Amino acid sequence: MSESSGDSRAAATSTAGWPAGVVGFTLAYMAASVVGAVASGNREFVFYIVVMCLLLAIVAAIHRRVRYSRVVLWGLSLWGLAHMAGGLLPVPASWPINGEHRVLYSWWVIPDLLKYDQIVHAYGFGVTTLACWEGLAGILRRAGEQDVQPTLGRLTLCAAAAMGFGALNEVVEFAATLLVPETNVGGYINTGWDLVSNLVGAVLAAVAIRMFSSRRAGRG
Repeated sequence: MSESSGDSRAAATSTAGWPAGVVGFTLAYMAASVVGAVASGNREFVFYIVVMCLLLAIVAAIHRRVRYSRVVLWGLSLWGLAHMAGGLLPVPASWPINGEHRVLYSWWVIPDLLKYDQIVHAYGFGVTTLACWEGLAGILRRAGEQDVQPTLGRLTLCAAAAMGFGALNEVVEFAATLLVPETNVGGYINTGWDLVSNLVGAVLAAVAIRMFSSRRAGRG
């Protein structure tokens, strides 16, 4: 095999397929999560693991058409890790928590102001906003637009889409409360702060996309 053909195959793997690191990393923590959830009898997170597997299949199907960047793929994978860790990893007795379940999701990072749960929501739906933008940009390019720019209208649409996915996440959590006798989902106030965190993450991601695009245009 020639060197040029080897380079071409490597390029095809990095652009058309999944980076091996993302796949291995994701499979590793998902396997550990299955073991942890089953061993601890955490039925809520057994349910979430099933949902995660479904989401992974959906992302894989979209990636085949959109070809997400490594930033999005790694971002989504790290979000999954943060979610699994949030419900399965216990925290020390000295750490302040909200509620009765002593896990990362209950941890007050800043007592009575900021929870781990809210950070994960903001981060996750910020990444979702970026994924929506890359999907929209891909559609526009296939439609013939040469220089796709993240305008205010387009970024608003992407942030709104991310917020919609955030609302869907709350529906999934509501389903968990109906299917599993005891959960760590929280009540109405928790849901409200989850949605606020989603909004903060989506807006920050939209601003970052716009700033990065403007800086790149300035260099060009």
